[in-house]
Amino acid sequence: MAPRSPACGGIAAGLAVEGMRVWGGPTPALLVGLGDSRVSLEVKMFKLFGVLFFCGLLTPSQEVLPGLSCAVSPGAMRNVLSGAILQNGLLQQHLQSLVLPNIMDEGGLLNAPISITGLHLVKAQFPELSVMLLPGIGVQMTIAAKLELRGNGLLGLLPEIIDIIADMSITANIKCTNYESGTVQVVIEDCLCIFGAIKVKLLSGLLSLSINDLVHNQLAGTLPGLLCSVINVVVNLVNIQLLGTLNAVIPVGTAGTIQYQLASLPFTSGLFLGLDLDGAVQQVGGSIIPHDSSSSALPPLMDKLLVLGLRQSFLNAAVSLIIQKQSQTFICMPEAFSGAKQLREAVMTLVAARCSSCPRTDPLSIEIAFSGNPLFLLEVKKATINLSVMIQLFIQRLDGSVLSLLLLKADLGLSVRFSITGRRLLLAPSLSSIALSLESSDVGISNISSLKPHCRTLLVEKFLPLLNGLLSVGIPLPNVLGIPFINADVQISAGLLAIFV
Repeated sequence: MAPRSPACGGIAAGLAVEGMRVWGGPTPALLVGLGDSRVSLEVKMFKLFGVLFFCGLLTPSQEVLPGLSCAVSPGAMRNVLSGAILQNGLLQQHLQSLVLPNIMDEGGLLNAPISITGLHLVKAQFPELSVMLLPGIGVQMTIAAKLELRGNGLLGLLPEIIDIIADMSITANIKCTNYESGTVQVVIEDCLCIFGAIKVKLLSGLLSLSINDLVHNQLAGTLPGLLCSVINVVVNLVNIQLLGTLNAVIPVGTAGTIQYQLASLPFTSGLFLGLDLDGAVQQVGGSIIPHDSSSSALPPLMDKLLVLGLRQSFLNAAVSLIIQKQSQTFICMPEAFSGAKQLREAVMTLVAARCSSCPRTDPLSIEIAFSGNPLFLLEVKKATINLSVMIQLFIQRLDGSVLSLLLLKADLGLSVRFSITGRRLLLAPSLSSIALSLESSDVGISNISSLKPHCRTLLVEKFLPLLNGLLSVGIPLPNVLGIPFINADVQISAGLLAIFV
């Protein structure tokens, strides 16, 4: 695909923080009401810079160009990040280890000294996580938080238990840069904490304005930096987790594997987060089935969470892997398929016309075998697999020798219907066209036009079940950010299969 603006929404992995610097500075004062008092708080801006290395699980094959692309909606990104950060308790877990500094005031002529020690988090609630996609920049994540803190206070000589409840929002911009050979730098910048209401309660019920001012000023000065550091750690861990959903080797039955890997830098528009994926199709034994994908635009997301586009060349490679070249041999008898009697009679009529000495009562054997590689085609609202099979009709003599009556080539056009089960794309082919040609005949048969309807019945009843059995393993799909494929819809366009979730 064409180069995109660098961006990332927690997509690439971070394995190590190389360095961090924190800047803070006053912004216009924010007035926060507390009971009858109004306290001026300075909103602090902190910038966290973390350089993280995307350690690819796999090395992309040089033969493979990105065969898949996907667009993730802001709503889906919100669900992904909310699940990974909030619902799984990751942020709560790391906030429990938050070390808060003591709050001290030496007092003065009119005020007793105040000290608050052992300040710790009692409870944290996160009513909301929201996501905004910033074109060409990245993903902006905002978390609304209510923190309940408790500490031991000493007001002059009187010990007190102090409870503090702080409402705030934490906003961080997440951006990816410098993708090269599976490496990406992740920058978390503009981590901003905005305080809402802060309530201070003493066990005795007494409360002075000096304690309010002290707590407000101390928290406004120290808590944002601590929280942004925690957000940095949490986002790093989520990056690793989400990377594991993109980079994976998935078996395809016993035929081989498909190796998925992030192919380039994620990019953002105001409407979606875009990802390109490599899909290396590898046979058992190590050989890779090459596919050269041309660029094709994804359809618009509309109101969906995710659209995953699989390009025709990738699907062709996957189908070629699944359809192993097998053969089946059987006696042409009614027990084998419903048109056996008619096919035998038609063949023996042709044999009698060309070879009067040939046996006509011996059992007729049939071998059906794949020939060549399948060709997968995608057109508007239409998917087709074109493949060839060889049909040999022969007589096995008592001495073990074989008399080949006919060797036919059948070029098949198979219409394909798609369905999604779990994370697998299932293909259900049906025979739509057949072109029958004569390859050879040991008895001199040259006209086979009378055999076409009987061969069609043979292929529908004997070959298609074999093909459907091979395709039943399905094509495993990438687990994009862990978004479940529930009520998935499939849309076919020229050169592209789009899956909407």
